[in-house]
Amino acid sequence: MESPSASTLFLFATALMLITAGCLHSPSSQSPGAPPMVTPGPVPTIISNETLVAFVGSALAYVHENGKEKALREFSDPHGRFVRGELYVFAYDFNGTTLAHPVNPEKIGINRLNETEGNVGVFLSNISAVAWNGSGFYRFSYINPARNRMMESKLGYGVKVDDTWWLGSGVYAGPADPVPVPSGK
Repeated sequence: MESPSASTLFLFATALMLITAGCLHSPSSQSPGAPPMVTPGPVPTIISNETLVAFVGSALAYVHENGKEKALREFSDPHGRFVRGELYVFAYDFNGTTLAHPVNPEKIGINRLNETEGNVGVFLSNISAVAWNGSGFYRFSYINPARNRMMESKLGYGVKVDDTWWLGSGVYAGPADPVPVPSGK
């Protein structure tokens, strides 16, 4: 019998740790006037860390089974299998260029490292560093397209595909903490 690889053991240990951590999220209804979020697969009422890891893991498996180009087309499809309500897969290269995004397709091909709206550049720099080391979580604030582009707290999970690009997804967790305003201004 073959022994498990280090990456398999790491993923198992991470999943076990996440199960015990129990970070949960309950999705809310969509804002009036917001573009519809198509939900091709079942939407869990509670999205846990292990669900997030499994979702990104299934996207990574899809890349390995179907190749980069087909996978990027599928990840960018707002009606595709990797969009489940507020849970969706996105892909970036390690230079900050969007490779796939089902909610913001206008950003595909654009380097977003210097983008300031919603702290996108900071988020991409930090989660890219996490993904570069294999995989991991990063908490950040991001615009929720399903709730009138409200800034919300989000737990993201990223995984390295190869030395050029990574995949990620995230779980919204409610309104973000307000940015402190310097006194005297």
